[in-house]
Order: sequence, then structure tokens, then C-alpha cells
Amino acid sequence: MIVILGILLVVMVIALIEVPSLLKKGLKREIWVLGILLLFGTGLNIAQGLQINIPNPLDWINVVYKPFSDFLFGLFK
Repeated sequence: MIVILGILLVVMVIALIEVPSLLKKGLKREIWVLGILLLFGTGLNIAQGLQINIPNPLDWINVVYKPFSDFLFGLFK
């Protein structure tokens, strides 16, 4: 629980530092991008703090390219 509160505190500090300067400059798209990325990162950090197993993106790439790799190695044996 303390980990989640710490993560949320850091996220709030980041938002309080970044959003006002982006608003002054009128950068609405950048605020949306910041919000989406910050929300995604916060979710991943909270999941990691709760020790939930997060799959590695390289595992997914391996699943996609493994059949092609096996085919090529089969050709060169």
C-alpha cells in the first residue's frame, strides 16, 4: 500500500510540474500525450509494486518470429 501511495505521489508531482508550463504554451496535444504515457507508466509501476507478473515484450516478438526462424534454420541444416 505504501508503494502505491509513493508512486501516486511521484505522479502528482510530475503532473504539477509539467502541466502548468504546457498550458501556458497552449500545447494541448502534448498534455494528452503526457497524460496517456503517465497513466500507462503509473499502471505498470503499480502492477510491479504489487508484484504482478508483467510479460516481457521480447517474449511476444519471439512468439511471432519463432516459426520463421525455425524454417530458416531448417533450410540451412
